[in-house]
Amino acid sequence: MNNSHVDVMYGGRSHRVSAGTTVAEVLELVDGSIDDDILSALVNRRQVMLDFPIRGNAEMDVVRYGDRVGESVYKRSVSLMFYEACFELYPEARPVIGQSLGNCYHYQIRGVHPDLSVMAQSIEDRMRGIFDEKRPFSRVTVTIEEVENHFRERGYEDKLALLRTRRSSTVHTISCGEFIDMAHGPYAPHTGCLPTFGVMAFEDGLMLRFPRRGDRSRLPKFLPRPLLFTTYAETRRWQELLEIQNVGQLNRLCLNGGVGPLIRVAEGLHEKKISHIADEIASRWPDVRLITIAGPSSSGKTTFSKRLGVQLRVNGLEPISLSLDNYYVNREATPLDEDGRPDFEALEAIELDLFLDQLTDLLAGREIRTPRFDFVTGSRRPERDWKPMRLGDHQLLVIEGIHGLNDQLTASVPRGEKYRIYVSALSQLAIDDHNRIFTSDARLIRRLVRDRLYRGFTAERTLELWGRVRRGEARWIFPFQEGADVMFNSALVYEPAVLKVFAERFLLQVPRSSPSYPEAFRLLKFLTLFVPIFPDEVPQTSLLREFIGGSSFDPR
Repeated sequence: MNNSHVDVMYGGRSHRVSAGTTVAEVLELVDGSIDDDILSALVNRRQVMLDFPIRGNAEMDVVRYGDRVGESVYKRSVSLMFYEACFELYPEARPVIGQSLGNCYHYQIRGVHPDLSVMAQSIEDRMRGIFDEKRPFSRVTVTIEEVENHFRERGYEDKLALLRTRRSSTVHTISCGEFIDMAHGPYAPHTGCLPTFGVMAFEDGLMLRFPRRGDRSRLPKFLPRPLLFTTYAETRRWQELLEIQNVGQLNRLCLNGGVGPLIRVAEGLHEKKISHIADEIASRWPDVRLITIAGPSSSGKTTFSKRLGVQLRVNGLEPISLSLDNYYVNREATPLDEDGRPDFEALEAIELDLFLDQLTDLLAGREIRTPRFDFVTGSRRPERDWKPMRLGDHQLLVIEGIHGLNDQLTASVPRGEKYRIYVSALSQLAIDDHNRIFTSDARLIRRLVRDRLYRGFTAERTLELWGRVRRGEARWIFPFQEGADVMFNSALVYEPAVLKVFAERFLLQVPRSSPSYPEAFRLLKFLTLFVPIFPDEVPQTSLLREFIGGSSFDPR
């Protein structure tokens, strides 16, 4: 073959083009134009921008806004446009990214103190102007020394700290104007691809709003989510106390030998919060006899429940668990999901009438016989195998599961007689002041480590199932989180550095041919940001032990 040409497989056909032809040029050659919703591409299953030059034989596919990856590209690009507008209008301001609230990112504004409503409108108007200009997102590779000098001039200590542990001699930067950032993934080809966004004042900062994945034409209704925001604010105060708010600060502490005290304080904050929740429950007893605990996958519900149980016993109360798993309908009666597969996360997969009747009897002091479900046969065992159960004095009933906050599950129990807890891993650790860590990524890494170590699942299999898991969460868990009495954040500021020790080698086992390879490659790049922490100093009672093993609550 002539080395000056390469073969690109796209749209089911092979196309011969000159070596160095960009993705955009291939699209124009084959399709005649580039659709407005094409934001980036996959070349040999790696995410790239449309200006990426193809230098060898390759398989190519496009990433559209409606794709999960496309949604990330859209938000990343709009965020950079936000920083550019802020830099142009308020050059002394330092917007510091927080967490997401629905389809929004929250920012604290440091360095200046303008009227936030006026600031929000000014920035949004300037972003509209930048959108109209169709500015290209320019990705440039520079030396570490060059970008360090630039960040040093701007006073970006967060980015300088991150660069101190970078192994390569170069770094990719991104810009759509004067503001320059490190590129943590692909961006849209130009600002004209980003028609829908909004900026509004909220609490102590600004909220950057995005459209939903399925509809780029409009912004969804803003929901304030006060309980979620309060939990984020509490976590932010914790991390300010720990003086660890970004990856660079965590890495510096690891290199300086300060990990031990950090772990002990972080775990102490968890214990203090759990103790406070137990005290609150005890103050409402005996009116409250039922505790429900819900949360998304890999939030640490199991270990949280056991640690809460210890603190309840300190208060003279004994928690008794009632497992929802035993109330599954027989497998042939299980509802099907949109793919035609059994949907075990649906509320209809539980025999609700039986559960409600037995729940009422238990809380009234009557004895019941709890069913037993056989997961091998997919059916309930005969009634002779059912187990007697009765609540005694100073006993509380605890129900843990994804439907714990759904009122239909506990409809027979008055609101004042139950205490509802939502558990999630709401990471407040940021990459730097301008780039956040996705909470779903934190949970995904937890899950793939646990699945590989203790459930016999490869990382490839975990990644393959993650989309279904997320759809179930969106339907059955997240809509009910604001109905909780309290929200517990199970995230630990140091945990990505510990999980890295396990996750890297599991992700490296995902073959290049796998549909899950792009996600595995992305997570591997993310984990390279962290200096590893070996698990020796993680306490045996830590929530993190639920995923890496060695828990004193569940010895493996």
